[in-house]
Amino acid sequence: MALVGIARLASRSELLEAKRAVEYFELPTRSILNRTKPNLPFQWTINPYRGCEFGCQYCFARYTHEFMELQPADFEDKIYAKQAAGELLRQELGRADRKEHIALGTATDPYQPAERRFGRTRAILEVFARERGRFLGITTKSDLVLRDIDLLREIARSNVLGVNLTITTLDEKLARLLEPRAPRPALRLETVRRLSAAGICVSVFPNPIMPGITDGERALDRLARAARENGALSFGGGPLFLVPSAQKVFFPFLDRHFPDLAPKYRAAFARSGYLSKTYKDALRERVERIRERYGLASGMIEYQPELWSGEEQGELFPLE
Repeated sequence: MALVGIARLASRSELLEAKRAVEYFELPTRSILNRTKPNLPFQWTINPYRGCEFGCQYCFARYTHEFMELQPADFEDKIYAKQAAGELLRQELGRADRKEHIALGTATDPYQPAERRFGRTRAILEVFARERGRFLGITTKSDLVLRDIDLLREIARSNVLGVNLTITTLDEKLARLLEPRAPRPALRLETVRRLSAAGICVSVFPNPIMPGITDGERALDRLARAARENGALSFGGGPLFLVPSAQKVFFPFLDRHFPDLAPKYRAAFARSGYLSKTYKDALRERVERIRERYGLASGMIEYQPELWSGEEQGELFPLE
């Protein structure tokens, strides 16, 4: 059967580089700025890469490789860098109203190892550094974000910027099982500290919170306390979302490492990728108590940037 759409583009993508089991491709791309569905806290998303080398067992975005006629297990081994990401954003950014929020890294990590080689995220940030009056959020698990502190500071002077570090657990052994190629939790906490010290608004996301694995009050409390001590201003709390493509990877993972939980998960997600309302309500109350305990907000911190309005510093006032 002939390939169409994104599958055809993927099949024609140029191989940029390969290392061990991972291959990197250049993906021809028509658009980099994507409109979201209603009821999300952001209206636009940007993902510079398809696929993510961190290989998180629970990743919901594995389904995006199915559009390219690839298997969910290929998600961490075949990484596609979107072509001309910065140039596309310059062309498209006018579509987004300045009151609308833009989220970078909602499906794949913008600072995964591919970014060291191809710099698509930095090219995107260079565009935002020339903007004013935007709302931008960046979500990552990587300390590589520290490379771009210069750009982040510049963006934050003229736009509302928040950087979200995803830390699912402080348990190093558990993190290595859940997120085998991602930076250690201690490195992520240090990244929170250094971003905060640089004047960047930082949040910690313990997402996705997984029943029986990372949802214990003691573990979440310890994580929230560490987040606050390292300068985070807010703390997330989204429950696990498990679509069929993610189940193909996550359920065998549970069979190997959490066999007692495996049948419970299969039952919980038998009809939907979402957990029950009862569970989500109880989890929300738990996270809210913990946030209140440490004075943490629940979402993006909005502030008045230095150059948000008025003239640039040092410019002459118009003469009468």
